[in-house]
Amino acid sequence: MKKYYFGTNLKMYKGIADTTRFLAQLSELTHDIRANNDIELFVIPSYTAIQSAIQTTLATSHDNPIIIGAQNMNPNDNGQYTGDISPLMLKEIGTQLVMIGHSERRHKFGETDRQENEKVLSALKHDLTTLLCVGETLEQKNYNISDEVLRTQLKIGLSGINTNQLAKLRIAYEPVWAIGESGIPATADYANEKHAVIKQCLIELFGDAGKDIPVFYGGSVNAENSNELFGQQYIDGLFIGRSAWDAENFFKIIERIVNK
Repeated sequence: MKKYYFGTNLKMYKGIADTTRFLAQLSELTHDIRANNDIELFVIPSYTAIQSAIQTTLATSHDNPIIIGAQNMNPNDNGQYTGDISPLMLKEIGTQLVMIGHSERRHKFGETDRQENEKVLSALKHDLTTLLCVGETLEQKNYNISDEVLRTQLKIGLSGINTNQLAKLRIAYEPVWAIGESGIPATADYANEKHAVIKQCLIELFGDAGKDIPVFYGGSVNAENSNELFGQQYIDGLFIGRSAWDAENFFKIIERIVNK
């Protein structure tokens, strides 16, 4: 049976009440389709909403519940890191996934590939599903160095990983120029081409085991382009932005893809 991957990052938009309402509705809408298909569905809310989000998904869907993740974390278990959240804290409240290296963390907060690597290693050590985001800027795209940028982010970000940890690893390709309200959607052909580059790099790093690492596309995904994107050879799933922040819209995208 084909496995489907769908996820969304709520960024700093929904508080606890809005997140729990969204998840309760999404869980109900997708219950049957998740029960009858091999679907990995994840939502990444703000830190303050994680625990309530987990309680909501468990209460509304005991079989194949929606996975709840964190938007970032400090790689250290504890220490003098005021304002940060540790992997142990995330694990304590039942967090299953952590996103690392989102373009906003890289470009607004100045995080480096080395820092992302520290987080990846820590997340995998603590058995958290680890979603590493990679992507080139518009300037890098215009200089025709997108492939080199992606390979660098992957080779540094995934340095030191053992092949027995790969089952917990996910990659999201999010071209920086395609993200946000002013994002320019990548064509399906372009996205597939870059996914092929990522897949080849993963094979170079991990051998045949690299073939099984799911790679998702994110960047102005919507109801109009989702089917074409998901149908590409090297795209394993969709990491959807604001088009998924309404539960009915998100469900319609999932339903259209799974039932086509």
